[in-house]
Amino acid sequence: MLLIELSQTGQAVLTLCVVLGMFILFVKEVLPTEVVAITGVAVLLVLGLLPYEAGLEVLSNPAPWTIAAMFIVMGALVRTGALDAFTAAADRKAQKSPKIALAMLLAVVVVASAIMNNTPVVVVMIPVFVQLSRTMGVSSSKLLIPLSYAAIIGGTLTLVGTSTNLLVDGVARAQGMKGFSIFEVTPLAVALVAWGMIYLLLFGRKLIPDRTSMASMLSDRSKMKFFTEAVIPPESNLIGREVLGVQLFKREGVRLIDVIRGDTSLRRNLKDVRLQVGDRVVLRTQMTELLSLQRDKSLKRLDQVGAVETSTVEVLITPGCKMVGRSLGSLRLRRRYGVYPLAVHRRNQNIGLQLDELVVRVGDTLLLEGAPEDIQRLARDMEMVDVSHPSARAFRRGHAPLAVIALLSVVVLAGLGVAPILYLAMIAVGVVLVTRCIDSDEAFSFIDGRLLALIFAMLAIGAALDHTGAVALIVDAVAPHLTGLPPFLIIWGIYLLTSVLTEMVSNNAVAVVVTPIAIGLAGAMGIDPRPLVVAVMVAASCSFATPIGYQTNMLVYGPGGYKFTDFLRVGIPLNLSMGILASALIPLIWPL
Repeated sequence: MLLIELSQTGQAVLTLCVVLGMFILFVKEVLPTEVVAITGVAVLLVLGLLPYEAGLEVLSNPAPWTIAAMFIVMGALVRTGALDAFTAAADRKAQKSPKIALAMLLAVVVVASAIMNNTPVVVVMIPVFVQLSRTMGVSSSKLLIPLSYAAIIGGTLTLVGTSTNLLVDGVARAQGMKGFSIFEVTPLAVALVAWGMIYLLLFGRKLIPDRTSMASMLSDRSKMKFFTEAVIPPESNLIGREVLGVQLFKREGVRLIDVIRGDTSLRRNLKDVRLQVGDRVVLRTQMTELLSLQRDKSLKRLDQVGAVETSTVEVLITPGCKMVGRSLGSLRLRRRYGVYPLAVHRRNQNIGLQLDELVVRVGDTLLLEGAPEDIQRLARDMEMVDVSHPSARAFRRGHAPLAVIALLSVVVLAGLGVAPILYLAMIAVGVVLVTRCIDSDEAFSFIDGRLLALIFAMLAIGAALDHTGAVALIVDAVAPHLTGLPPFLIIWGIYLLTSVLTEMVSNNAVAVVVTPIAIGLAGAMGIDPRPLVVAVMVAASCSFATPIGYQTNMLVYGPGGYKFTDFLRVGIPLNLSMGILASALIPLIWPL
């Protein structure tokens, strides 16, 4: 029942206002996207704009469950090291012919992204591409945008390559359309992949900037190799002095990291700290400075022979990282692991102060310092990716053939029309679990709960738009302007709308909202809706112009040291040219 009595048009307008408010919050990033989406559903339920029964029907949509099942199968591929053979071969080739190795890796990324979700492909490949950039003597920024773009374009090759394709297919089926076969979009995608690679080769390499990552920003401090602790003795002349004013801690080759009083770290507010007897001062020093500290009477080394050699590494926060959603302070990295976070890179921000209060997000890059074994233990426990070295965390290599066979069986049998993709995916999940390709706790950690929450919530939003007549309202307003236009312009209009929205908001959210509109427009104009839905599918996947629209762009943002404008410079021409090519080819493959 409606909380307030409104006409059908009034309900539609109010629903559109709620959705508009959600999109504004998506863009402003005041709250995580899944929180905004769930809140939007709650508002629609309270207002009576989304009937409870319609909300329940959303749970029967096969698309989210298929995505969840494929995440587990992909997790088995990662955990068994199925991709390692390709990366190892490319690494060997890089020593002799780096450019050929790069071409091999990009080809692997495109093909792998066609048959498995492209996000884990990029996570695995980032360290490989960073290492390859060092071999080639170029900045990693020159290779990481091509990595993300290759994964995005490769994901369009099949229905299972990206969650967006599966989601658009699921929404289209719910609207009464015949579902897409797994290879139906492949002919179009092959042309898009070819153009994407040509663009990156001829134009992209000139437009991609030469950026410096966070770790290399500390090159002037690269000789600082040791952590050491010193205590303030009773006879010290430093007692009562402001710690940031002590010249001893400002010398070249010395950096003050922390002051520990009792069991409490005072790192958050060092500017207010006055040294007391018994305070422990944590310093990062060169060896020469470390030796000179031993002779300084104002300090007393806690362990005259036990200084710990450290390294500085960049680690990437991936969707499965256990740090996500928690503040750095609550993780107590210093106490639990002996590791200090030095800085965080997020959306072109290098955050170095008040780190304890910072809540970790997917796509963040953390600059950590500590003993190598401590950092490795932290990365293993929290499931982070060291972007400077290829991961060596593959388990159960002997099971890799089983994981590959399980995935290929889903692709081949779905392509032959033997059974629906969800049916096959669930069987594949059973196979990889029962054969111990991956343990159950590991398997379910690969499911991106936030993504699934967003998808289910947006499907509910789509149900509300349909129920209140909001979709029909938009269709009635737009259809007269498109009727009579050439097929190219009709497709281009849908493509452009989807592409622009996707660059500002999550691609999955846009796909759910725009797909019913595209189907409604086709019905109002008396044309086949399939080409319009394909345009939505491709445009929602091909997000190149911002790091917001697609998760792989966000993943390479920090490790590449990019600025937001870098994606605009490289991505906008690719967006436009890809849209023009798709708009020209779609009517030829799927006539209107």
